[in-house]
Amino acid sequence: MEQNKLSYGLGTKVVMKKQHPCGSNEWEIIRLGADIKIKCLKCNRTIFMPRIEFNKKLKKIINEEGN
Repeated sequence: MEQNKLSYGLGTKVVMKKQHPCGSNEWEIIRLGADIKIKCLKCNRTIFMPRIEFNKKLKKIINEEGN
């Protein structure tokens, strides 16, 4: 089964499927690796999640500012 390659890097802004409790669903990627750290753009709260889980919950990429 072939998956489409998602292109994102540090500083990329993304929209997730579920809203954060603060009401926003826009996030910025601030760390990449086996786990991905994202920061809410409304309340600046950060969360870690495994890359596989992140790819499942990702709705769309807004823009790419990173590498």
